[in-house]
Amino acid sequence: MLTESQIREFNERGFINVGRVLTDEQVEGLREGLDRVMAGKTERKPELLRNLAGGDIYADGDAQGDAAPRVFANAVVIQIVNIWEAEERYFHHIYNPLITTMAAQLCGAEVLRVWHDQIQYKPPGVGTYTGWHQDYPAWPILEPADLVTAWIPLDDATVENGCLWMVPGSHRWGIHKGLRTPEEGFDPIYDPAQLPAGARVVAEPLEVKAGHCEFHHCLTWHGSPKNPSPHPRRAIAVHYMPGHTRFVPRGRHPMDVRVEVAPGEILAGKYFPVVWDKGPVAPERLALT
Repeated sequence: MLTESQIREFNERGFINVGRVLTDEQVEGLREGLDRVMAGKTERKPELLRNLAGGDIYADGDAQGDAAPRVFANAVVIQIVNIWEAEERYFHHIYNPLITTMAAQLCGAEVLRVWHDQIQYKPPGVGTYTGWHQDYPAWPILEPADLVTAWIPLDDATVENGCLWMVPGSHRWGIHKGLRTPEEGFDPIYDPAQLPAGARVVAEPLEVKAGHCEFHHCLTWHGSPKNPSPHPRRAIAVHYMPGHTRFVPRGRHPMDVRVEVAPGEILAGKYFPVVWDKGPVAPERLALT
């Protein structure tokens, strides 16, 4: 459970590091599960597995086989959407009662569903940046903009290996069009005319230890620099939505194909499982197609 002070900090800043939520054994299990999915060793597949930076993930493209270790391409951010569909440990992770209890508090929700999850993995040396953005504008099929993300690194996320950077208070400024990332440095490029009076844009790094959790609002400005270090930076983000979230299509999203409700209806269905209903919900394996 979060304290009133922690909830107030989240509401004021748009993010908060709540500390450890996973044991070392759970973290190691999620690392192993990620390796299995990336190696294609699971019966089911995630919704999406790609290089978010564009191009191939590996230097030898789509080559298959375990004859030799795979070599990553020169600029890589591996994104896997809905790894929970493919790997049992991630399925149980989205229901973790410690995490869902805090997410429900931050959303002020009696019912909580999973919008989707995603892995973001910056390999050592070649992991490139994730540009400054807000999550909600990339999700143009749902309303309102009050989702919360539980972001948990599977390796210590540090300034050296490309941890998240945040702009405190930015979730209160609405949707900002044209956020960009400079070629040098990592301060966001933005349009001052879109900011409310008195807004201060001060980016700060958010270092988070493996197995610890930071929550952020879906309108909080954030991004992460390159990983030039010899250490991986793997993380699992679960995007939780309050029970009142509706399907309002204004654009396209990879989860379009899993929506089974009409425009304007509550975004529900087996691909958007309920993980909190006035209390933690026990995992129940879903019959996915």
